Amino acid sequence: MFSLTVRRHFMIAHSLPSEAFGPAQALHGATFVTEVTFRRRALNADAIVLDIGAAGTIIEDVLGGLNYRNLDEHPDFEGKLTTTEALAEYIAQAVFERIKDSDDGRELTGIDVTLRENPDAWATYVLDLSA
Repeated sequence: MFSLTVRRHFMIAHSLPSEAFGPAQALHGATFVTEVTFRRRALNADAIVLDIGAAGTIIEDVLGGLNYRNLDEHPDFEGKLTTTEALAEYIAQAVFERIKDSDDGRELTGIDVTLRENPDAWATYVLDLSA
């Protein structure tokens, strides 16, 4: 199994209106370091998982819809908690939608998204495409 990971970051505002989140119930900002890992069983004809530049562009397109946005007002998250885990899933699905019809996209076995809130806390969503 081969993998390629590309890292970017984005900044958002949001609130988490549930008692479980204590002070994070109020509107606050967060900066996430985003790591997207693309997995496939065999390399393509160019001996790569996929082009790093193309992967970066796809990730930047997805994050561009979130960056500097108040997610409480974002239509894709209406009625949903924008936890780190939920955002990781959203990003994985959005990245997959942009790559699924390409030659390299059809060969992927998975896309993993890790969101790091700080050096000591992160969450990962694994989109398994091998099933």
